[in-house]
Amino acid sequence: MPGIDECLLEAMRLPGARGAALVDWTSGLALGTVGEAPGGDHETSAAEAAELARTAAEHGTFTARGDAPPPVEDVIVSNRDSYHLLRFVDTSFDSSVFLHLWLGREEGNLALARIRLGEMAARLVLG
Repeated sequence: MPGIDECLLEAMRLPGARGAALVDWTSGLALGTVGEAPGGDHETSAAEAAELARTAAEHGTFTARGDAPPPVEDVIVSNRDSYHLLRFVDTSFDSSVFLHLWLGREEGNLALARIRLGEMAARLVLG
């Protein structure tokens, strides 16, 4: 079962991957990063992505009834040249982390990335 570094390196092998991070959505801190960061700064990117993740995870509009937090599996944001995929990681403690994958739009395959990131999140070991 992969740890943080192995998981992020695996994410970077996806077609079009520009950067990846594991982020705590309650604090906005990056627990691990690899590759480039949108805007050039991993910590700023982590804090901004965490704000988006927190909004999705904490608002009832995006949850199914009876689900335990975080009920949202992932959040996808697209712009003219890239995709941002935020995949929530289910953990044995508080489940307050997510994987953030930044993909180039022309080279990336969003469907494949979503499937693979889900698989990575399920195997990720946080110690």
